[in-house]
Amino acid sequence: MNRRRLHLSLSTAAALALGLALRLWFIFHAARIAGDTLVYGDIAKNWLQHGIYGFTQTASLPHPTLIRLPGYPLFLVLCFTLFGVEHYTAVMLLQSLIDLATCLILSRLALHLFGPRTARITLWIAALCPFTASYVAAPLTETLSLTCIALAFFAIQRWQACGLGFNRWLAVLAAALAYAILLRPEQGLLSAAIFPAMFWIVWSTQPCTSQPHTKSLRPFAPLLVAAFATLLPLVPWTARNWSTFHVLQPLAPRYATDPGEFVPLGFQHWFRTWGIDFASTDDVYWNYDGAPIDIADIPSRAFDSQAQYARTAELFDEYNLTDNATPAFDARFQALARQRIRANPIRYYLALPVARLLNMGFRPRTEMLPVALDWWNWRDHPSQSAFSLAFALLNLAYFVFAALGFHRWRRQRPAGLPPLAWAMIASIALRAALLLTLDNSEPRYTLEFFPILILAAALALSRQPLPTID
Repeated sequence: MNRRRLHLSLSTAAALALGLALRLWFIFHAARIAGDTLVYGDIAKNWLQHGIYGFTQTASLPHPTLIRLPGYPLFLVLCFTLFGVEHYTAVMLLQSLIDLATCLILSRLALHLFGPRTARITLWIAALCPFTASYVAAPLTETLSLTCIALAFFAIQRWQACGLGFNRWLAVLAAALAYAILLRPEQGLLSAAIFPAMFWIVWSTQPCTSQPHTKSLRPFAPLLVAAFATLLPLVPWTARNWSTFHVLQPLAPRYATDPGEFVPLGFQHWFRTWGIDFASTDDVYWNYDGAPIDIADIPSRAFDSQAQYARTAELFDEYNLTDNATPAFDARFQALARQRIRANPIRYYLALPVARLLNMGFRPRTEMLPVALDWWNWRDHPSQSAFSLAFALLNLAYFVFAALGFHRWRRQRPAGLPPLAWAMIASIALRAALLLTLDNSEPRYTLEFFPILILAAALALSRQPLPTID
């Protein structure tokens, strides 16, 4: 027994040590302090120094904003207080520790669900996953979101194992779900996947009453309390937005704009008529209304004819003179978008959304590395393309083994998959459905799949028999 415990301790220490080394490599060789990181950092700095949740303005107080939820700025305020304002290296180092804690949570969940062998495999896969590890090197919401997801599923398993009802794990679950929403608005889908599973767990474990088809509603009280606690932190945020902007905004706006700001919907609709890959997001979508755009960066699928190409090139020639979009100018993109939608509505409403989702899920996850985004151009950078292809195959392996893991989970349980497993599948399905509605492709939007993929993949790789009760 002592030898077994020693082996387990050494295995755990080795996995965590290598996982930490991997994360430190990303921090000191591939850190990303740009874009949204600076947005969050500016909000946190002004919140800490001026008590205003907003952006810096020249020679004046910060301008209030609501384009980002307060979860991550709150984390940065804590980091800036402890380590100094805008000390992002300290933020990333703390994120690396949090991410390793996420690995341990997943391993512990695997232990309770599948046994010690699967738990060890889960820890190793999670600790050495380059896709999740790379995001500790970017002060963004992803690392904390992954922690909330892992903690939520761990809490629901422990809540069920401890007899349902009111217990500490219900509080942990509500806290994880609430903070997940404060980090990113779409994380409400995590709650939408988990609470129905909890409802079914309570419903199926109630004893039958003397009257057929009736069950007591009292056992469902903990679920109502947890749901209320999950939404409660949004109340002060909503009240603040109403007081400051006079708008009812309980989450963050879809297009990340403050009330009254211009939204270039025409350009975004036009981009949606052809945008698929992340390279186009980086070269075109993010640059519009602020930076020049090269027509050469737009693929040929954006043009249905030579006349349409000439019309589009003319628009960008005019736009590049000022790098500024006006409503009148944006209306011309809207007209171009409508023409393309009428010409091929199936492409716009079905084919392209599915293609964007597949690109977000299965493209090489090298966006955090100094690797060319156009990974398919082997002639321009063969070594980088080969590396990207290897990353794509590794990413695909997570999905394949996760599918095999869920299949094994279902096959070895006479009653089929448990509610917890269905909650995991539902969280992926709901998020995928939401991603079908987006204009642009970003692989980080599917990073939230990985806690579940890692857990299920570890089950596929383990030959340990499943426990009869999970």
